Amino acid sequence: MGKKDPRIDAYIAQSADFTKPVLKHLRKLVHQACPDAEETIKWSFASFDYKGPFCSMASFKQHCVFGFWKSKLLMDPGNYLGERFNQGGEAMGNMGRITSLKNLPPDRVILNFIKQAKKLMMKA
Repeated sequence: MGKKDPRIDAYIAQSADFTKPVLKHLRKLVHQACPDAEETIKWSFASFDYKGPFCSMASFKQHCVFGFWKSKLLMDPGNYLGERFNQGGEAMGNMGRITSLKNLPPDRVILNFIKQAKKLMMKA
């Protein structure tokens, strides 16, 4: 079983109110798809490790982001990691600038990405 880090609770608690539901939801999905993921703080952002860092999320004043370390290797036929969802312009996360749960791809898509990222870490 993965390990939750109380610093992630604190990170979410101090984030802008509109990002809290998004960050909580993404955190839940990471643990659902990769129960062995361990939470940590890296570079002042919430990060999830599984045999190394594989995804992270960050909160800013106007938006939040979610991304994968090896995003270029993920199969993405719906182009959710490309221009289709990166409507806010260049953003640190692969899914662009997220301002609400409505900005996220469907859960099944995110879960698929997390599972793919986990498999990539297993091969490393």
